[in-house]
Amino acid sequence: MRDSIPEIKTVGCKSLDKMSRVQARVPAVLLTILIAVTGAFPQKATVEFVDVGKSVGLTAVFYCGGQERKEYIVETLGSGVALFDYNNDGFLDVFFPNASKLQGFPSGQEPTNHLYHNEGDGTFTDASEEAGVSRSGWGQGVCAGDYDNDGFVDLYVTYWGENVLYRNNGNGTFTDVTQASGTGSDRWGTSCTFFDYDRDGRLDLFIANYVDFNKETTPTAGSTDHCVWKGVPVMCGPIGLKAELNQLFHNNGSGQFEEVSGVSGIVGPGPRYSLSATALDYNQDSWTDLYVAVDSQANILYSNNGDGTFTDVALEAGVAYNEDGRAQAGMGSDAGDYNADGFLDLITTNFDDDTSVLYRALGLGGFVDATYAAGLGRNINYLGWGTVFLDYDNDSWLDIIIANGHVYPEVEKYHPTSPFRQRKILYQNLKDGRFKDVTSLAGATLMQKFSSRGLAVGDYDNDGDLDVFVNNMGDSPSLFQNRVGNRNGFISIRTVGTKSNRDGLGARLKIIAGGRSQFNEARSGSSFMSHNDMRTHFGVGNATKIERIEIWWPSGQYDSVEDITVNQFLTITEGKGVTSRQKRQLCPG
Repeated sequence: MRDSIPEIKTVGCKSLDKMSRVQARVPAVLLTILIAVTGAFPQKATVEFVDVGKSVGLTAVFYCGGQERKEYIVETLGSGVALFDYNNDGFLDVFFPNASKLQGFPSGQEPTNHLYHNEGDGTFTDASEEAGVSRSGWGQGVCAGDYDNDGFVDLYVTYWGENVLYRNNGNGTFTDVTQASGTGSDRWGTSCTFFDYDRDGRLDLFIANYVDFNKETTPTAGSTDHCVWKGVPVMCGPIGLKAELNQLFHNNGSGQFEEVSGVSGIVGPGPRYSLSATALDYNQDSWTDLYVAVDSQANILYSNNGDGTFTDVALEAGVAYNEDGRAQAGMGSDAGDYNADGFLDLITTNFDDDTSVLYRALGLGGFVDATYAAGLGRNINYLGWGTVFLDYDNDSWLDIIIANGHVYPEVEKYHPTSPFRQRKILYQNLKDGRFKDVTSLAGATLMQKFSSRGLAVGDYDNDGDLDVFVNNMGDSPSLFQNRVGNRNGFISIRTVGTKSNRDGLGARLKIIAGGRSQFNEARSGSSFMSHNDMRTHFGVGNATKIERIEIWWPSGQYDSVEDITVNQFLTITEGKGVTSRQKRQLCPG
């Protein structure tokens, strides 16, 4: 079908303080010296991110145990971050779970979760109390999805404690429906994801669980071999502690869920230290599978059998271990086609003195460890958490970003190469299967050091390039605004299901632009305990037109639209084609 839908309103411009604008420019003195020495003006930056978090209103501090020392493993994970449009105004809002300290806080001063409303001018307002999601506790992960298909995205938050399902009321508020829905769990939940595993048009819920933690029975620092790292007594775990079983809840369509962890085979791999979950159709059989990064044990690849059951095929698929056959400390994960061969690849972040692992898809079902061949083996003195495949420069090739931070604050004075606070890593895709670390070229604020955990990616200012939100332990969040990515073209697609689930999660999208094909899938929950913008973003380089967009929906419906002008946000509705459009907003200055 042809693209003929009129555009809807554009968005407002961002309102940044003077300092954040100054940070984006070359200082005048350095510019004068450069011109004097070279006789030329510097070339425009090809990558630039500026942390505008505080200046746009993201000011709350996020806690998880003490900053000087972590006595127990529960103090180490930090929290995630979710990007989603909770009031359907076309702007990405952001939710941050918050944890606490074991010694507690004075009554009335406990840290709470924070929902920040995007005002549409690039700034955020804390709407937590008004929305009814300002809850204290030991918050961990978060994912979003419209589980009741009413057109408003709902929120699930995991805890060390009781998890919570917040139903979006459609008026800017949420209601805790955990008990009524049957989705409660008091295990130590980490990541979660909504996905329609049986293709019945309703979103189901997967929860990754970590450690069966009991402070009273957990060994103390230095008491066993598992409580010493590089000769320094440290908190214990996860090795030596009891692992947990993962959970799957089936959506019955009446607002209620039924736990089917046993009959579905989700408990089949046994107890694991599971930390992140990424939904993907790795073998392209139209049934959504799950990849789970596991700490200190074999990773899990739940292959969807299409009959309501799953089988762990990680070992035979080549993603259980690294190329040495060794289990790693899997933290964060994501899926994306980095080499543009039509198959989804996987990345997993890991512990200090190790590398993140890039699993390259070999075709319909197999993977190979391509870490060193791709150039990711150079960085070993980082402890990685959130990670996302993103096309930060819109050149039509997926890059990688990783949030880092250590778990042992006390180790740094003995081992300076293992600092608690660490910089991010931004890898540029060189288009030949290799990546280059370009973090130092991306602006001073991306090099600043935090002990970061959750990371999510989305275009919060609707200017056509992807921005990065990071939850920092013991600090306020970072929002790395992308300043140059929109020099190339893009297309951003929101999927709306009719026969399929309302969010279109699990839909396979393919675009053809400039003679190249790209594909991805709409998904909920990924990275590390986090949730990215559910709009599927494609950079298209200097192409001026999308020749064709194709979508294979979970219901089996196939749709295509042709001759699409680039630099638009599209809504494509199952069976109807493009139902709304919005041009990007480029702001002056």
